[in-house]
Amino acid sequence: MNTNDKLLDNNLSYPPQEEFAAQANLNLTNYQQLLKDSNADNEQFWVNLAQAKVSWQQPFTRGLNRDNAPFFKWFEDGRLNVSYNCIDRHLPTHANKPAIIFEADDGKVEKISYAELHRRVCKFANGLKALNIKKGDRIVIYMPHSIEAVVAMQSAVRIGAIHSVVFGGFSAKALAERVLDAQAKCIITVDGYIRGGKVIELKPAVDEAITYLHQANYELAHVVVEKRINNPCNMTAYRDIWFSDFLANQSEECQPEWVEAEHPLFILYTSGSTGKPKGVQHATGGYLLGTIVTMEWVFDYKASDCYWCTADVGWITGHSYVCYGPLAVGATQIIFEGIPTYPDAGRFWQIIEKHQVSVFYTAPTAIRNLIKLAADLPNNYNLSSLRLLGTVGEPINPEAWKWYYEVVGRNNCPIVDTWWQTETGCNVLSPVAGVTALKPGSCIGALPGFMVSVVDEAGNEIKHGGSGYLVIKQPFPSQLRTIWGDAKRFKDSYYKSDIAGGKYYVAGDSAQVDEDGYLWILGRIDDVLNVSGHRLGTMEIESAIAMHSSVAEAAVVGIPHEIKGEAVCAFVVCKKGVVLTATNRATICDEIRAIVTREIGAIAKPDEIRFGDGLPKTRSGKIMRRLLRSIAKGEPITQDISTLENPQIIEQLQQGN
Repeated sequence: MNTNDKLLDNNLSYPPQEEFAAQANLNLTNYQQLLKDSNADNEQFWVNLAQAKVSWQQPFTRGLNRDNAPFFKWFEDGRLNVSYNCIDRHLPTHANKPAIIFEADDGKVEKISYAELHRRVCKFANGLKALNIKKGDRIVIYMPHSIEAVVAMQSAVRIGAIHSVVFGGFSAKALAERVLDAQAKCIITVDGYIRGGKVIELKPAVDEAITYLHQANYELAHVVVEKRINNPCNMTAYRDIWFSDFLANQSEECQPEWVEAEHPLFILYTSGSTGKPKGVQHATGGYLLGTIVTMEWVFDYKASDCYWCTADVGWITGHSYVCYGPLAVGATQIIFEGIPTYPDAGRFWQIIEKHQVSVFYTAPTAIRNLIKLAADLPNNYNLSSLRLLGTVGEPINPEAWKWYYEVVGRNNCPIVDTWWQTETGCNVLSPVAGVTALKPGSCIGALPGFMVSVVDEAGNEIKHGGSGYLVIKQPFPSQLRTIWGDAKRFKDSYYKSDIAGGKYYVAGDSAQVDEDGYLWILGRIDDVLNVSGHRLGTMEIESAIAMHSSVAEAAVVGIPHEIKGEAVCAFVVCKKGVVLTATNRATICDEIRAIVTREIGAIAKPDEIRFGDGLPKTRSGKIMRRLLRSIAKGEPITQDISTLENPQIIEQLQQGN
């Protein structure tokens, strides 16, 4: 995997800002001490943190259990409750502090305190118990991004039930598959909701999913429905129940169920998986610890912060950095129901200004889209409350990074470019604001306690300037414990025998180590193209294409080539205001190829370039590359596209317009 220093801006560096460093949770001294401690005795490092950061009902006496590697266990004889850690332990000191500031699609705002959150969670938990939901039972939450979704999640873990949140954009069939795999007893849902000014109905999708379940001879016990938009919907007697009836006469007190640290907290099915859904299973104690320490280390959490992570609770980022991490540290956070472009492309900036957001965490795909629509628009808003910016979900290309830093952050906010996965549970790679110098597009390196390396297939560590497989050499508390109901798949997926003999957790990403030891994520191993024997990361080609002044974003896939083996096919979205004609289309294509040749080499030049108004993305912003591969190959689209934000874009890309 060859990379190009100029493309990745290896030599462009932003030193830590003195003003930020002076107030940061981690300064150079304590950061270096954390690294020293974690390297000296990694297990004891995590034990010390678990004792200091987590409230235990029964303290643990054992740290890491390796007896059945790679099915590691942490703190297994300790007992705790995550809902208690997120809510109850804050009540003596800041019961009246806002826990959640919810902004609806139409701009209406609702604020709830930690005391009010506690009241709602207890009533909801008692409602679940009234339906005979108990410790170890699974419930599926199929809801929009809302206070009620967080309440449902917190209520489940309060009574020891295991939740599986299914993103509200998923299809009825996808919902049924997840219910069936988890053998869930109950679905929590809504009649519908409004997103981007459009009504989206969920209860009809639940009814359709139940039809699939009937075909599989599975009987769902309960469906609890919130009347959110007062849309008429079918309610089946003895199975379906309205929220108002579900919560009627329930007590506002519910003692937490104390569970073992290794008790399954939730199952989350990885998006875009083929075949049987892959349910990532996380454990209670280790996962909670990971979210707490990264809120403090990565986001530099302060009690005065107004924190906003834009991710939906249907994804891991919404689990770790909306539902659990912020509440576990007692933060005030924003939850936004809508989309960044409704009613216009200033919505994010308006919310930051209105609520005085200080820490803002979003996805590169959202950043690039806002650049495309209105790159100068942030200048119309007062964003002076911001002190820290973050990105998540995919590598961010240097051009978008610099816009985020200069235009949104006013050259005054460090950017934490985080790498992690559904499987890791929390941030693993990230700059530490105030300590590490920033390089646009690099996630810098591992946080203390995470023993990350880049290796070749034999497990040899890659020296500076090389690239290889990203692995984590030591177990860590927040990592997944298994794939729900499929231990073999867990081992085969994450401890691959063909990489380092199965000794390490294999992330599935390729990475480069630059001359300073900084890490650059090049893309998924299966996204690496093999062109005439040269392995090329999709991220580096996409970043090169995005250097063109007319390009907002790009996605690259491989297509079969009788001579090269694989050829590069690029899907390109132009910036707002760029009108394509027969003449300038050819010119732009030539210029793109020239840039890629200059930055990477002629071997990486796209053979084919297709233009569109957008890329096929899920509603979380993830590009569906499998769809792009099918389009590039001229294959019929057989995949389920109901989860796409913009399914109409498929036909346009197929035509190459």
